[in-house]
Amino acid sequence: MAKVEVKQLLEAGVHFGHLTRKWNPNMAPYIYMERNGIHVINLYKTVAKMDEANEALSKIAASGRKILFVATKKQAKDIVAEKAANVNMPYITERWPGGMLTNFVTIRKAVKKMAMIDRMKKDGTFLTLSKKERLQVDRLRAKLEKNLGSISEMTRLPGALFIVDTMREHIAVKEAQKLNIPIFAMVDTNSDPRDVDYLIPSNDDASKSIDIIMTQVTNAVAEGLAERKSEKAEGDAKKEKGDKGSKKEDKAAAAPKLKPTPEKVETKAPPVLQKATEVEVDVKATKEAVEEEKASPKKETKKATKEKKSASDDLTKIEGIGPKAAEALSNAGMESFEKLAKGDAEKIKEVLTEASSRMAHLDPTSWPKQAKMAADGKWDELKEWQDSVKGGVE
Repeated sequence: MAKVEVKQLLEAGVHFGHLTRKWNPNMAPYIYMERNGIHVINLYKTVAKMDEANEALSKIAASGRKILFVATKKQAKDIVAEKAANVNMPYITERWPGGMLTNFVTIRKAVKKMAMIDRMKKDGTFLTLSKKERLQVDRLRAKLEKNLGSISEMTRLPGALFIVDTMREHIAVKEAQKLNIPIFAMVDTNSDPRDVDYLIPSNDDASKSIDIIMTQVTNAVAEGLAERKSEKAEGDAKKEKGDKGSKKEDKAAAAPKLKPTPEKVETKAPPVLQKATEVEVDVKATKEAVEEEKASPKKETKKATKEKKSASDDLTKIEGIGPKAAEALSNAGMESFEKLAKGDAEKIKEVLTEASSRMAHLDPTSWPKQAKMAADGKWDELKEWQDSVKGGVE
């Protein structure tokens, strides 16, 4: 992906902040200067923060989780809808329905109602209704399509939120914080950056500024999706090769065994020479053994590090665990599904609160149960459980 340059951001007006009297003091590290009563954003920090956010978004997309884009302001609506649709991600551009994340089960019921109306129209039951009832059903369908049509394919809670203007979408921010869903956002000089996990300091009012940031973000998401697709294709190819190899082995086992060819008769050396060669071999063997003993600790440490790396699992696949919580758990020695499954909910809670006070509200009671299903490879069962349980909390 081609990285954006400071000159391009400058031309798009990404550096324009709000009036100095409307600023949030927590945005001071990202402000370059003040000119004509307006704060100017430091674009070098914008580029650095954008790279960091893009890397995290790419990883989330590669893991198969959805990223929900939220922008209800007039100048951002069409841009966000177009860019998010290009990478097949859900988006909210009309109105944030209260409880969209915290009461996700009810939102899913509304989406299912929309699908039920479509089925009625296909099988002919819609025509059996009276004219007035048909009008009411059509109006309901249009309303649901307008507010929830863009999230119809989002069957579970998203892996992350990308928000344009956190001041306007404060309800979405609160809901995401409650469920520990990572928040990515365009943050202007009047917003509080502490509410956001991955911020991009930028002008969130100009359409050109929103367009250039959204282009970079969706390109990163597209890269993550392409990486996931290639990994899946490689996995399928390996499976096919494995099947072919097993068939060849079966054929080789079924084939008749050939008689061994007689070995050549070797002439023995005189006993004196034999003893001399045996002594030389013993000396060489002892030297090699000493060298191997010296080199063995290094080899063992390399093997141990490789085993440690391979033992770590993607804990964010468990509902309720975000990147920061996953990092805290792995630092505490619970980096795999098996170890987390053996863990105690109270101990996990202590680990999270020690790592950060912002994670004190998390409820890890269901995490060992989910980790057990993941460790056993019961992914379909885990997905069904996560869809049926609200926010991963029983």
